[in-house]
Amino acid sequence: MELPFGKYSTSTQRTPRIFLLLVLAVVVLGIIPLYHPFNWYPADLATQHPSEISPNYHAAEEPKIKIKEPETCDIFTGEWVWNPDAPYYTNMTCYAIHEHQNCMKYGRPDSDYLKWRWKPNGCELPIFDPFLFLDLVRNKSLALVGDSVGRNQMQSLICLLARVEYPVDISDNPDEAFKKYKYTTYNFTLATYWSPFLVSTKEADADGPSHTGVYNLHLDEADEKWTTEIERYDYVVLNAGHWFARISVYFENNQRVGCRYCGIPNVSELPITYAYQKAFKTALKAINNLENFKGVAILRTFAPSHFEGGEWNKGGNCARTRPYRSNETALEGQSLEQYRIQLEEFKAAEEEGKMKGKKFRLMDTTQAMLLRPDGHPSKYGHWPNANVVLYNDCVHWCLPGPIDSWADILFHMFKMESTKSLEEKLE
Repeated sequence: MELPFGKYSTSTQRTPRIFLLLVLAVVVLGIIPLYHPFNWYPADLATQHPSEISPNYHAAEEPKIKIKEPETCDIFTGEWVWNPDAPYYTNMTCYAIHEHQNCMKYGRPDSDYLKWRWKPNGCELPIFDPFLFLDLVRNKSLALVGDSVGRNQMQSLICLLARVEYPVDISDNPDEAFKKYKYTTYNFTLATYWSPFLVSTKEADADGPSHTGVYNLHLDEADEKWTTEIERYDYVVLNAGHWFARISVYFENNQRVGCRYCGIPNVSELPITYAYQKAFKTALKAINNLENFKGVAILRTFAPSHFEGGEWNKGGNCARTRPYRSNETALEGQSLEQYRIQLEEFKAAEEEGKMKGKKFRLMDTTQAMLLRPDGHPSKYGHWPNANVVLYNDCVHWCLPGPIDSWADILFHMFKMESTKSLEEKLE
């Protein structure tokens, strides 16, 4: 939201400046209660509810709050609490749901997985308001870069915004993996760029030993499919994770340095973590090297899968029907390593970015999604007798479902960013 504020001298316009900051706090962010742990956002407006039951949703309306003294709140650590008002859309009210995540359509028998929201410890995360969100992103743009979980997030956002407006498809690429939409009333552009490894990639074999393809990854070259596009966006969300488990051959300086399960003689076997760290280092450095990128780069952390009883291609399934409590499970193994790498590379890029005037933010969804083994499609992404490769999907998320809470988090982050931007203009 843009406000008609002029520029004032800090020496001669002290009173107007104080007044403007008060207007900013009350009008623009009247409900922003929270604190972003990696970016040191102030939390001088805090929402406190005595109950862990969600407040009712009303269009263009958010819960009333109390103004409190500054406090810290890690919005990424918490629990899932019951929300009787969810979901806020269905497969009958949103056209954007990918068939494989359309759990309602394909007969998932339980519905409790729809009735939870993410609540940070010690503070409240307001439920996504599509009217206020679109007003906030008026004349702005958002790109989601990464894999199919990123596309999953985009479709969730489209469905949540459908209560206000459906976007117009303005894609300039015939490839369905590169979509661009326009919310014409708000002049808001939403786009997705397919880049599951974030680095330059070539499919060397469409089948391969595991029938999931073999990929040549140039770990020191960011994927130009997104790096040449993002300078025009105000917000860019990066994600990558599950594709690194596929059979791949790794290159640096155009020289083969190793691989994962490739079986090529005299080629060193390297762990997933090697390629994962190199890829994120390269991708984040590419953003820091984009002179004309003036937006906000958001790294969305790894969302773990929940296969039990076997791997994805060996009968593994995710049949649970309720979330975990935070003391019932813990991040471990490969997922923990990938999460650790993301945090490490994010912090390094953020430090470099400060010297170059770049803005990096962390959207840490890992802990929240670790607790949702109940939110995946499992076998409810197709009909039982469908002529498709049958496996249980414990990677993506049902729509509607837990991934809708990412919009709550993203909305909060955008509001905080708007506050910081306006404060900087007033200085």
